[in-house]
Amino acid sequence: MDPSSVVHITGYFRRHEKQMLDFLEKLVATETPSRDPIAQDALFDMITRELRGLGFIVIRVTGRDTGGYLYARPSRRNKDKALQLAIGHCDTVWEKQTLGKMPITRENGKMTGPGVYDMKAGLTQLIFSLKAIRELSLDLPLTPVILINSDEEIGSRESGMAIRRLARIAARAYVLEPPLGLDGKLKTARKGLGRFTLTVKGRAAHAGLDPGKGLNAIVELSRLVQELYSMNDFEKGITVNVGTIQGGISPNVIAPESSAVIDVRVLHPVDGEEITQRIYGLRPSKEGITLHIEGGMGRPPMERTPRNRKLWKLAESQAALLDMELDEAVAGGGSDGNTTSVFTATLDGLGTTGDGAHASHEYILTEELLKRSALLTLLLVSEGVHEKPPGK
Repeated sequence: MDPSSVVHITGYFRRHEKQMLDFLEKLVATETPSRDPIAQDALFDMITRELRGLGFIVIRVTGRDTGGYLYARPSRRNKDKALQLAIGHCDTVWEKQTLGKMPITRENGKMTGPGVYDMKAGLTQLIFSLKAIRELSLDLPLTPVILINSDEEIGSRESGMAIRRLARIAARAYVLEPPLGLDGKLKTARKGLGRFTLTVKGRAAHAGLDPGKGLNAIVELSRLVQELYSMNDFEKGITVNVGTIQGGISPNVIAPESSAVIDVRVLHPVDGEEITQRIYGLRPSKEGITLHIEGGMGRPPMERTPRNRKLWKLAESQAALLDMELDEAVAGGGSDGNTTSVFTATLDGLGTTGDGAHASHEYILTEELLKRSALLTLLLVSEGVHEKPPGK
């Protein structure tokens, strides 16, 4: 891209800074907890109005237990052009009325509020990048298609099929999750996530009268927790965490049942397969105790595949046009980028730099909103990586 076009792009975002921040504030003020389907409607309506004004066909798919997702594509498009997928989520981990204790503020170069960083700033970037492309008459070598879901924070179970379907036919995917750290590292790898439930069943007995006749499920579970923790291998990026446990019915009863929920994270699919086998291979220590295990690996790891590396290099080159120095990182958490990466070149963490995802001090740096919007615009209009790998 010629230098004058870059100047026009950065100038556009400078001129529209207040408009962008006002729009972002409206998104944050519209509270959208994942498990409240109706709460998503107002925000989806706002996004729909913006996209239709930009000439997109917008389809809202309602969910069974969630607010569903929004799909959009240009009403006029050249079917010979490859597709590029822009993906984000509108749901947050925050319940309604959180604004009372986490108010929206704009001061000292920051904007605060629930969901501002994760990831309503990313949605704002997308809308205004598309506005910039239209106003500046920039060419789009790949046709943008958009998916915004409302269940990402709870695993994208209802929107996952649509994400996989679009990723299969897209030449590349840009994920608008926030970057990592205050230096704004893009997420070029993510751990895969698994969730397992282990239930131990023993035998109840009176703790004072007949303790020898009981089989304590809590004691057995405590032994198994140690066995689970022995599966951790931090050097290989494998973490196995028992996050919640429950069990027993009364202090004076030998516990007949207990259970634990286990979180597993891995960098490579083969490690996920191995840990799954080891968890399902757990055995009771005494006759009469039984184990019930369910669950498995969910989101696959997002790996630094050759096609993902090409997309990262493209981002580096486009950032250089903006005098930005980008860095990259591995994220321990998962996103919809884990899914798209299985099928197409994926770059994650393209949202706005800040801090406090899922934390009470959540904020973005307002200057970075402009810079990251300019970067996203350059990526959307780049020829770059757009070949489909064989068989995909």
